[in-house]
Amino acid sequence: MEQQKQQFAISKYLDAGEVTRQLDELIKLPIYSIKPSALKEYEDEYFGKKCTKSKAMIDEAIDIIPGGVQHNLAFNHPFPLAFNKAEGAYLYDVDGNKYYDFLQAGGPIVLGSNPKVVREKVIELLEICGPSTGLFHEYEYKLAKKICDSMESVEMFRMMGSGTEACMGAIRVARLATKNKRILKMGGAYHGWSDQLAYGIRIPGSKWTQASGVPKKMFKYTDEFFPNDLNDLEKKLKRNSMKGGTAAVFLETIGPESGTRPVDYNFPKGVQELCRKYGALLICDEVVSGFRIGMSGAQGYFGISPDLTIFGKVIAGGYPGAGGLGGKREYMKYLSSGIGGEAKHPKALVGGTMAAAPISCVAGYYTICEIEKSGAIPRAGQFADKLIDGVNKLIDKYSLPFVAFNQGSICHLDTTGAMHFAINWSKPWGIPEVLKQTSARKQEMEHMGAAYMAEGIVTLAGSRLYTSGAYDDSMLDDILGRFDKIFANVEEIK
Repeated sequence: MEQQKQQFAISKYLDAGEVTRQLDELIKLPIYSIKPSALKEYEDEYFGKKCTKSKAMIDEAIDIIPGGVQHNLAFNHPFPLAFNKAEGAYLYDVDGNKYYDFLQAGGPIVLGSNPKVVREKVIELLEICGPSTGLFHEYEYKLAKKICDSMESVEMFRMMGSGTEACMGAIRVARLATKNKRILKMGGAYHGWSDQLAYGIRIPGSKWTQASGVPKKMFKYTDEFFPNDLNDLEKKLKRNSMKGGTAAVFLETIGPESGTRPVDYNFPKGVQELCRKYGALLICDEVVSGFRIGMSGAQGYFGISPDLTIFGKVIAGGYPGAGGLGGKREYMKYLSSGIGGEAKHPKALVGGTMAAAPISCVAGYYTICEIEKSGAIPRAGQFADKLIDGVNKLIDKYSLPFVAFNQGSICHLDTTGAMHFAINWSKPWGIPEVLKQTSARKQEMEHMGAAYMAEGIVTLAGSRLYTSGAYDDSMLDDILGRFDKIFANVEEIK
């Protein structure tokens, strides 16, 4: 399908160079964050008085669950809140407080939370089949066909339990297909938490420093290249070619960590050209961007054709068992299932008892169909454009150094620049200062996140917001009014 015939979330692509310049300036400046006095008031008056049931639950849970919560995204200063209702653009906590949901389960919820059209199909399935059988179900085929019909590069699709599992499987397929071992990824990108890909995450140049519990020897065949730098990528590909070659290059198409560090529009095509030149498979991670940027994913927007594509939560509509690997037939053959597989080629070691469970496939199929039918993708992007425009006007109003931008319905509100640092190993004396700065700025990012939460805005780690098709213009003034109240209480932190 030609790009001009599709509806994408991105109405106009950002100037990555200008955004990067602004972020470069942000990390040179002192930290601006919510005033300590305002934070204390939020802690006492909101969290202390209006979130008592959440506090009681967490006080009990922390003795049983490490850190009190089961998911990294659930942490919130001064303590995690317990939510028990999700509906469209809203979340509700156990104390009855109502919030705008800009977390959207970490990004891939595009319709809005718990849509009735999907929920009814899931309930219908549960009444006649149950969530899982361990055997083939017709919706395995229906979901796979819908994904293949939507993305030109995906000729075959294999369901897995998570995006992390899909990334693991992609590595194994790439190694079998190319007979090479080495993997390259963009510094700062997140491709799950498996041993080999826990390299260079969050901060470009961080190598193994963020991978606690993983032996360094696990990264023997993994390396990173600097985001938006084709010269650095080619240098690494050339170096690998002298050691046998590169099996695959992993790419978050809109930039590492879901676009936190944006890339130029032509960068993905440049990566693809280098992969073809050096015989490496191109693996696009569409866990967040798939069916959010467009029905054909970010790859459709940028006009590239990856060899393999990673999928995440959206393909199960937010239900469990949400991951998958799709790609070109010549590579997907290494995932042949069934007893013995095909004798002509080795089969990649993959598994997952709960992968492709009926509940996941039914929810995913009807979610993707409804995303397409309802026009949720462009609608979410148009709302995000207005949201970021309004936030930028508030930033100017209060003369703050914050940087706000969006790639369609993926919005960034960077108040501290905590994720914009990079480590230069040619100047190792600077590494301790980088780690010190990122730690201090991350803490203030959490404080801003607490202010957002207290004003009824749920974000991802206080720096990223995802819009969905459930948002409409009638909500905009109220949302911006809440940001206005927060920004009025920001000052330089001494």
